[in-house]
Amino acid sequence: MTTMLGVSLAGRDVLMVGGGPVTARRLPRFLADGARVRIVAPELAPETRALVEAHGLVWSARRFRRADLAGAWLVHTATGDLRVDVAVAAAAERRRVLCVNASDGAHGSARLTAQTTSGDVIVGVVSDAGVDPRRSASVRDAIALLFAGGALPLRRRRSGAPGRVDLVGGGPGPVDLLTVRARRLIAEADVIVADRLGPAAELLAELPADVLRIDVGKEPGSHPVPQEEINELLIAHARAGKRVVRLKGGDPFVFGRGGEEVLACVAAGIPVDVVPGTSSAISVPQAAGIPVTHRGTAMAFHVVNGQAEVTPATLAALADDAVTTVILMGVRALPRIAEAARRAGVAEDRPVAIVENGHTPSQRTTHTTLGRAADEARAVGVCNPAVIVVGDVARAGFLLPAPAWIGEATR
Repeated sequence: MTTMLGVSLAGRDVLMVGGGPVTARRLPRFLADGARVRIVAPELAPETRALVEAHGLVWSARRFRRADLAGAWLVHTATGDLRVDVAVAAAAERRRVLCVNASDGAHGSARLTAQTTSGDVIVGVVSDAGVDPRRSASVRDAIALLFAGGALPLRRRRSGAPGRVDLVGGGPGPVDLLTVRARRLIAEADVIVADRLGPAAELLAELPADVLRIDVGKEPGSHPVPQEEINELLIAHARAGKRVVRLKGGDPFVFGRGGEEVLACVAAGIPVDVVPGTSSAISVPQAAGIPVTHRGTAMAFHVVNGQAEVTPATLAALADDAVTTVILMGVRALPRIAEAARRAGVAEDRPVAIVENGHTPSQRTTHTTLGRAADEARAVGVCNPAVIVVGDVARAGFLLPAPAWIGEATR
């Protein structure tokens, strides 16, 4: 039988015998754990030498001596000579020092696991009968995939750990467009404070019943939970020792008020981090086959909040043939924006695409021009959520014929 232990080597002496490629592969793992590593080997492989020099490690350029074991908590031997490695393991056994023997066909009193991590959870895989590193690595990789998909129960079960807040960008909506880190943090969360847009509905349905779900979603003209109350919710639950995920559509720092929430947490002394998500300013046009930049057509893109005043910078972008203007939250403001552009002399035949419900089965794209955009949007009943794209890249069929883009109904 093999008993697997979680042993911290931080600040402890680890002796590595041999300076070849195996030592180079495993040395960073010991260093990452904070071990004090020293190496005994007549020569060093180039990759091992680079690590020794980069970290200022002690290297004794000679063969192993039993006296080298003094003070060691763990020995790792990988000389490439089975007899030497067996002798090192035997000497360590006599000194009651754990030893990892990396030679084929032999092993010492300890083994390194095939290891994967997710947040503060570490999983190690080792064979109980003999050494089978490829199988262990395959099992490790399968577990890592489950971690990445948020399929394993990562929530803490013991109270007392400090709380924190993570602002997580949910991207345009599909769960499989979330980042790996986002899936992991959602799986660890005790509290989810979610917006209306993004992947909230599908994700919340998958959560265990004891995860607290708080809906703070806003709609045009309706903000049932003011931003100040959202800030207070995040802080209160984190102070109670909870892991809080603030789940947002798109990216937290693109018109998502993420900066305000970070400032509130910092002022309250709450640990806070931000996980980026794909902004709808890029991903929703992409879903309709519209690139916001394209060599020879659009050299830049300008993103604006449609609810704000139309600035000179926005008017300049609308008039520039080499710039794509992307308007978020702009359905209601479209007549006002189009009129401001007309008065500023922007060409009324500038192509416009309005993409509703991007990355969903009900996605629809309306192609029009700046001069006709307000009337056509009203005629076809354009509704939020929608992203408005102005520029030559918004022409119908710019990249591919519209029917080639699955889920797009083109007018």
